[in-house]
Amino acid sequence: MMFDLAFIWAALIAFAVLAYVILDGFDLGIGILFPMFPNRHDRDVMTNSIAPVWDGNETWLVLGGGGLMAVFPLAYATVLPALYMPIILMLLGLIFRGVAFEFRWRTKRGSIWWDSGFFFGSTVAAFMQGVALGALVQGIKVVDRAYAGGWWDWLTPFSIVTGLAVVVGYALLGATWLNLKTTGDLQARCRKLSMVAGVGTLLLIGTVSLWTPFIDRVYFDRWFGWPTAFFSALVPLLVAICALALWHGLTHDKHLQPFLAALGLFVLSFAGIGISFYPYIVPGSLTIWEAAAPESSLAFLLVGALVLIPTILAYTGYAYWVFRGKIDPEEGYH
Repeated sequence: MMFDLAFIWAALIAFAVLAYVILDGFDLGIGILFPMFPNRHDRDVMTNSIAPVWDGNETWLVLGGGGLMAVFPLAYATVLPALYMPIILMLLGLIFRGVAFEFRWRTKRGSIWWDSGFFFGSTVAAFMQGVALGALVQGIKVVDRAYAGGWWDWLTPFSIVTGLAVVVGYALLGATWLNLKTTGDLQARCRKLSMVAGVGTLLLIGTVSLWTPFIDRVYFDRWFGWPTAFFSALVPLLVAICALALWHGLTHDKHLQPFLAALGLFVLSFAGIGISFYPYIVPGSLTIWEAAAPESSLAFLLVGALVLIPTILAYTGYAYWVFRGKIDPEEGYH
């Protein structure tokens, strides 16, 4: 029973993190793209495309972080000290992004400063998410079930590359979202940016993927040993299919297809991380079952999750359904 509950909770936490990445990713991507669109009206349309949903997307971040603390307390207590700085900077970026998003609508004369804050907050948040991921992949020094590394262990060439990969990847999500939601000249420019960001994302995914197996022998064995080698070979093939779908959609004036293809790249990258990590929740140090809370706690919390997660999914789906379709360029702030 303990095995099943721990595994179920690991899957739920992984789902919450993935949902946050693919939903809040295009929100952050729009902020990252702001300098490419200096016109105030274009920026208004861009932010209006996410106004009804952006704050709800962050629900998944709260669920993932809170769930990790509740059901895998040992992992939470180990990872957090190792990543204090990138996590704090990420949260500050998200706060600054949210404040700037709202206040940019309250003034025209000073909107340039809030637009800069929106870009800065979005970029910092995205970069620090990638840095934290890279630091986790490269390993956390654990002694006697506690973090034993230094304050700056998270800052390495590999974590910087993963940070850049997330920034460029989010820019791709933002550009393809705007290709889906906008019309006219703005959509045409977003389509061109999607091409550039798509090439950059694929190059960075390839760089990180080739680098990862040589960070730790465990990753090398996992990627190239049987039977996981089968999945390791399947993921690049599916990435190539998504890349082809992205290119086809952008060159044939498709609106939804490029966005779905970009989401597919993130889902497959996430699957690759899962192949590398499993069964560890802290790579090389703590497995899912070693870090899990007592069985009674897992069962009690699962009851709440079985109510909460479908509710969030229903609300999110309803919000996206209500605000489906293209954005009216002359429409005001929702």
